Amino acid sequence: MAAALRCPASVRVSGPAAAGLAKVRQASRVVAVSGARQSRGGGVAVRASLFSPKPAAAKDARPTKVQELYVYEINERDRESPAYLRLSAKQTENALGDLVPFTNKVYNGSLDKRLGVTAGICVLIQHVPDRNGDRYEAIYSFYFGDYGHISVQGPYLTYEESYLAVTGGSGVFEGVYGQVKLNQIVFPFKIFYTFYLRGIPDLPRDLLCTPVPPSPTVEPTPAARAAEPHASLDNYTN
Repeated sequence: MAAALRCPASVRVSGPAAAGLAKVRQASRVVAVSGARQSRGGGVAVRASLFSPKPAAAKDARPTKVQELYVYEINERDRESPAYLRLSAKQTENALGDLVPFTNKVYNGSLDKRLGVTAGICVLIQHVPDRNGDRYEAIYSFYFGDYGHISVQGPYLTYEESYLAVTGGSGVFEGVYGQVKLNQIVFPFKIFYTFYLRGIPDLPRDLLCTPVPPSPTVEPTPAARAAEPHASLDNYTN
């Protein structure tokens, strides 16, 4: 190749052609030097090109199976919850813009273990007189002692079931996603939740149970209500 690129002494090349020829000569030198280095070192040459395929992006390694978690939220009328803040222009009835901060106690689905509390806020979106209720946009969290918490957001309906998005979590729930079904039993005192969780390892046995069917008469066991050690999570939020 070098011989092919060598110009006869009698031929002079100038202008753009000379610049192009110089670049070709330089490229041939780089190839020759690279080949010599590979030969001496005995290693494998690493080739790179603008046309080389890009490495495939790493796939999401999080688990995708759905895990169900059952939770009861019970307002025991001992926490001054909920607090209704009428911020709309209509001070005599529920209206768009009213805020409802709240926190209630949380038990497992079999009502024999205290898990922690809920904590969050609802923004009134629509008063629905013909359903004798309201539609809220809710943002709140469920706290599970040392296991961490789950955050949710979505429609909170006082008159029927609804589904909220699971937006994240901490502890064993880090990276969680999915949805949760809100079964309004007696507003605002008894609610049953069924979580459909993805993206996390298997749930701890402490959180698993066979749920008690939702009904207006369900109540926590006396031991769970008293948060006795065998009937509560370690370091549960009160």
